[in-house]
Formats: sequence, structure tokens, C-alpha cells
Amino acid sequence: MRKHISTIIAGIIFLTGLSLLLYPTISNFWNSKHQTQAVADYSKQIEKMDDQEKEQALAAAEEYNQTLITNGGRFTPSEEEDTLYDSLLDANGTGMMGYITIPEIRCKLPIYHGVEDSVLQVGIGHIEGSSLPVGGKGTHCVLSGHRGLPSAKLFTDLDKLEKGDIFLLHIYDKVLTYEIDQISIVEPEDYGLLEIEDGKDLCTLLTCTPYGINTQRLLVRGHRIENRSGDDSRVTSDAAEVSSLTVAVCVAIPLLIISFLVVDLSIRRSRKKQKK
Repeated sequence: MRKHISTIIAGIIFLTGLSLLLYPTISNFWNSKHQTQAVADYSKQIEKMDDQEKEQALAAAEEYNQTLITNGGRFTPSEEEDTLYDSLLDANGTGMMGYITIPEIRCKLPIYHGVEDSVLQVGIGHIEGSSLPVGGKGTHCVLSGHRGLPSAKLFTDLDKLEKGDIFLLHIYDKVLTYEIDQISIVEPEDYGLLEIEDGKDLCTLLTCTPYGINTQRLLVRGHRIENRSGDDSRVTSDAAEVSSLTVAVCVAIPLLIISFLVVDLSIRRSRKKQKK
């Protein structure tokens, strides 16, 4: 009996360890699946809009960006400014502005209004007070994402980017290409490199660093360039790379082991009763 109990305990320990080992992979798969679906739903909504609606939405965002140039308190907006901000570039009512693709690190993620934790758990947040991601001279868009989450990859590989790499913003039916020209590490309260620069069209990707410590901020800045031939949104997400069958097998194996142990215990007990 003691030997049997020891086997059960060993099985439980094994399954616990296996579950902990598989959790990041499976969780990242489901989050990536959600991100892929969010991008697909957004794209469908944009396709349903007529040209005039799209033009009006982009024009309103550009007008908003112009007001930021002379707004010294743009990173501490009023309630009224919050309301206006939330109403812009919200095509499907989810707060999703568009999405970003980073070919070098095979990244394709939805972009949402704000940097609340609920946003950063599932996608990339636009920092209110920075320019909306529609481009134009005298704009500087800042996008923030988590790094190192066990449940989602997000901006985990941002530190692998180098000067000369590109990233693309897909906003409504507009594609904006940025070439990385500056990579910096700053203190969390240092906003100096996020300022709008006269005549420049900039976008900065922001995440925490060092990995797992998160005491500083990694800033990867790009300047707008002409769209290149072949540069589009064809970046395969992690969810698409990993088949549903693979995930199902990973989930099924621990369940089968548990079932085997339960059945084995039941059979052993039944045999003991028969002997008695």
C-alpha cells in the first residue's frame, strides 16, 4: 500500500512539474491566437468602412496630433482630453487602433488605446500624449509593450532589433514603415527622447529592461521611410506556426496520465476487495 501511495505521489509531482513546464507555451499559444483573431476582426471592420469614413477618421487623428505640438501637459491629459482621445481611431469599438508588424522578430500585435494593465496583457498600448499612429511631420508616436510575461511573448524580443531594421504600423487601410535609427536605455521617468521633433515623423517602441528586472526602459526609435516593395503584414504569428493538434497533444498527455493513475488505483482497490 505504501509503495502504491508513493507511486501516486510521484505521479502527482511529475504532472505538476509538467504543467509548469507547459504553461508558458500553451498560454502564449492562446494569447497569440487571440491577437491573431483581433487583427483579423479589425481588418474585416476596416474593409466594411467606406473611403469617406476612413478619410474622416484619419483626418481627425491628424488634427489631434497638431494640438499636441503646443500642449506642454500632453502626458497628463484632462478628463475632457481623455474622452476625445478614446473616440479617435476606434473603428470597431474595442479601442484597437490598428496593429504593428516587426518582420525581424516575427511579431504581429494589435495596438490599443492607453497602457492599462488589461491592455498590456494582450497587446501593445499607445501612450496617450504621444502622437496618434498616423504619421506626418512633427509627430512622435510611442507604443509600449510588456516583455517576459509567462503568458504572452509581446515585446520580449525587442532587444534583438538593430539599427536599420524596420517595423510597420497598419492603421485603417494605411501602412506606415519606420526604419530603426536609435536604440536607447533610459530611466522610467525620463521622457526626453519621446519629445516631438520639428519636421520629423518618428515612432518609438518602449519596453522594460533588463529582462526580468525591469528597472529601466528600452527605447527603439524609428523614422518614417517610404514603403518598400514586399514589406507588408505577412508575418506569421506564433499561434499560426503551432498547430492546434500540437497543443491538444500537450494538454492531452497529462490528462491521460492522470486518468491512467485513477483507473489503476481503482483496479487495485477492486482486486483487494475481491481477495477479501
